[in-house]
Amino acid sequence: MNTKVQKWGNSLGLRIPKSLAEEAGVEAGSTVDVSVRDGDLVVKPVRRRRYRLSDLLRRVSSKNIHGEVDAGKPRGREVW
Repeated sequence: MNTKVQKWGNSLGLRIPKSLAEEAGVEAGSTVDVSVRDGDLVVKPVRRRRYRLSDLLRRVSSKNIHGEVDAGKPRGREVW
């Protein structure tokens, strides 16, 4: 599919047809990685890494756990 690169301020913009955007899983506001590989312009969606609580907790050890944090005196109707 051909499309045109157009001037956008001091930069260049590329419009992505709806069918390609849906296939790539991108929408307005998506973050993409733009690079040049062997002279080709490559645009790839940046997938947000998903964390699971169990995986994060597995990395907690006696060496990296911190103690209590003083949050200051109660304010309002807080009960400590």
